[in-house]
Amino acid sequence: MAEKGTNLLKKMEISVAEAEKRTGKNAVNMQETYTVYLIETRPVDAPSEGTNPVPDSLWRRYSEFELLRNYLLVTYPFLVVPPLPEKRAEFVWHKLSADNMDPDFVERRRVGLENFLLRVASHPVLSSDKIFYSFLTEENGWKETVFETGFQAKADSRLKALNATFRVKNPDKRFAEMKHYGDELQSVISQLLRVRALRSAAVVQCESLFVLDSEWSAIEKEMGDGLQSAGHHMDAYAASVDDILEEEEHYADQLKEYLFYADALRAVCRKHELTQYELEMAVQDLTSKKQQREELATGTIRTFSLKGMTSKLFGQETPEQREAKLKMLETQIEEGEELFVKSAWVDVERFKEQKDHDLREALISYAIMQISMCKKPLAPDALV
Repeated sequence: MAEKGTNLLKKMEISVAEAEKRTGKNAVNMQETYTVYLIETRPVDAPSEGTNPVPDSLWRRYSEFELLRNYLLVTYPFLVVPPLPEKRAEFVWHKLSADNMDPDFVERRRVGLENFLLRVASHPVLSSDKIFYSFLTEENGWKETVFETGFQAKADSRLKALNATFRVKNPDKRFAEMKHYGDELQSVISQLLRVRALRSAAVVQCESLFVLDSEWSAIEKEMGDGLQSAGHHMDAYAASVDDILEEEEHYADQLKEYLFYADALRAVCRKHELTQYELEMAVQDLTSKKQQREELATGTIRTFSLKGMTSKLFGQETPEQREAKLKMLETQIEEGEELFVKSAWVDVERFKEQKDHDLREALISYAIMQISMCKKPLAPDALV
């Protein structure tokens, strides 16, 4: 296993080698068809020179990848956890299937799952997690190990997080700006993918017009030669359309990854809002208890508290004891928030550098591919 703070990829090669369709019974004893993915790992340092050790391998379902990511989200709320590829196809054009069992979709998801594992394995913190390591190396008993961590009990409910969002009094401006940035990132990429899907559908529809040119040339005597020449030119272009659109899917999947990364970024912001809200509630309770102590000391009771009256009658906790406990809680939350903010900002900066590099490379490659596509109809053999 990788030491804390080290990159697991420096010690282990990781790949999702293939996907396989299987049929079996689910938890309620119903027959279902599902897909499993073969994870292969091997040490980077071979035992001796010139040898290539046989990789260790195991099969995982998509739901197990989801379980792993949910565990990472709860365990590391201050980190931007890499997203999984989509469970069902989004932003598709009509030649692509939205069926999650479609072979082309399964292959693209296999690539996405491998990318997810490589992202986690290269992360300075996540790569040293024991549960992640066992996900890669232990096929049996892995789920039980995850549930034994008790991560589900630590998960914040959506209602609790939503309540914190609307009730926090002094939101951190930096996290508010980061949340807005995540919203903008998601909006821009969504629009780009939507336009791309519409444009792809329009390009495919143009193929039928190319066929009409060839048929039209057969019935036009005066324009026949010109139409036929134009038809040949368009046929050469149409022949490459499907390959080009398929290649574009690779770039679309890269954009989708950062569409889902926006959710991971907002998850960090929501967790900070919840931490901030808990701190404000602790401070409010501490202030209230101090007021109650002053009232008891002076004999002037301005507010009635059933809990306070019960304590007076039965002598449970003294005001000093309650105040000490609240002060300790406030200190713990303050220290936790300080650590959360520090760790979160370090990881956000790492994420931004990664995003800028990846999207720059993807858009440059996409531009080169588009230039190459535009030059194809101008090739001499296409005009003959």
